[in-house]
Amino acid sequence: MPSLENHPLKPFLPNNAKVLLLGSFPPQQKRWSMDFFYPNFQNDMWRIMGVIFFADKNAFVDSSTKCFRKEAIVQFAEEMGIAMYDTAETVRRLKDNASDNHLEVVCPTNVEALLAQLPQCLAIATTGEKATNELISQYPAPKPKIGEATTLQIGTRNLPLYRMPSTSRAYPLSIEKKAAYYYTMFHDLKMLP
Repeated sequence: MPSLENHPLKPFLPNNAKVLLLGSFPPQQKRWSMDFFYPNFQNDMWRIMGVIFFADKNAFVDSSTKCFRKEAIVQFAEEMGIAMYDTAETVRRLKDNASDNHLEVVCPTNVEALLAQLPQCLAIATTGEKATNELISQYPAPKPKIGEATTLQIGTRNLPLYRMPSTSRAYPLSIEKKAAYYYTMFHDLKMLP
């Protein structure tokens, strides 16, 4: 039986957060290019954000070291009001890879406790199939189509739940097409500059 793995990062919860991005669980640390969310250099989250907010998919990329620019990402997320965490606190990796298909969630995240720290949060966005399924298994709601939203009740709050396409390269969609889905969400939430 594979050993239990606890989440290696603390939730990123800026006081001004308007949206909470929830992924599934970070990849193994050997795949990290930085000590922050979406750390795998093969993951396109930060390229998508570069396309949307700076018209440059490499806005957060340090090409010389093949790493993301963590300080710039943290500053951007704080300024824009983007909170981040994952839907699992503890998992078992059933195979030695980063695939969500081989993650067994042992202890889900208490999303209600996260939201209690985000009084200005207007919406939740799941960044992939596993995260979406895990969240609606805890807080039953209709599963939105990719790029769309349904209403999710968590505690006393009713929030839109946006289902975003996975930012993993394993998800067969171009960065630009993924960015278009995320752009629509940020536009709906009036978070674009």
